[in-house]
Amino acid sequence: MLLHGLKALRPHQWVKNLLVLAPLLFFTPLGESSTPRLLAGGAWVQGLLAFAAFCLAASGVYVLNDIVDRHADRLHPEKRQRPIASGELPIQGAIALLVVCWGGAFALAMSADAGITRFAFPGFTPPSGAFSAWPLGYLLLNLLYTFWWKRVVVLDCMCIAIGFGIRVRAGSAVIAVEASHWILLCTFFFALFLGFCKRFEELSNQSKAQGQTRVTMRDYSEPLLGLLIGPLAALSILTYALYTVSPETIARHHTDALMYTVPFVTYGVFRYLFLVYRHREGGDPSKLLFRDPPLLISGACYLAVVLFVLHGRSLVG
Repeated sequence: MLLHGLKALRPHQWVKNLLVLAPLLFFTPLGESSTPRLLAGGAWVQGLLAFAAFCLAASGVYVLNDIVDRHADRLHPEKRQRPIASGELPIQGAIALLVVCWGGAFALAMSADAGITRFAFPGFTPPSGAFSAWPLGYLLLNLLYTFWWKRVVVLDCMCIAIGFGIRVRAGSAVIAVEASHWILLCTFFFALFLGFCKRFEELSNQSKAQGQTRVTMRDYSEPLLGLLIGPLAALSILTYALYTVSPETIARHHTDALMYTVPFVTYGVFRYLFLVYRHREGGDPSKLLFRDPPLLISGACYLAVVLFVLHGRSLVG
């Protein structure tokens, strides 16, 4: 039962919540541009609390979705193996797991909120619930998605993309830093890109299913998804590239060298497109990232260059 419960939490999906830690790399402390959050131990405690809160919140959402979709999942060639759809995890056990996840997420969010006050710079007073408002908004968004919006074509993927943006905003709130508008736009477009790639993969495998596995799949088509995926890939690269060379970014980090990370981002997006169109992959970006060596290597190189450009001098010193 414990093993089936853990599987229902989908821990491999927690990699998405690493976006909560992105502000530690990219964003600037409010009123104190010279102090890197990356080297502050308190910031890591705050960031990890936020990461754990979102992992539990997201796992609760996965459990709720699996409860609601269990009948449709039994028609899907892969989703039928999920613990709730297969009957390995009873509904009562799934509901109890959901309560534990969301209760734990709430407790962690309260702890993170208390930490903002202790961690904030002098003169900065964070509003009440500065962090916990974001996981609460995330849960509200996913409730709307689960019961209504996932049945609306295009809006279903937009909900997922907004959820990624909420993670970034939450990560900036929990360590009292200012979020970059360019990074928020890039996150939204890239998450929307991934969402439509996932729909493309599902549509490709629809013939293997025993029926309609998702209501919106009757409205999507490969030509339509191709028209949506291409521009979103370009927008993802463009907004990130504009972030690296914007006057605001250069002023914050005192360097324009972030532009040298653009080739890694470009390669990653194009490699993903190759896997989606040539190998019909892309259904689970979290697994694909670690299963495809070129994607993994390019991601590691990107992270190394970002660390060197933004924090190399501080780390060496």
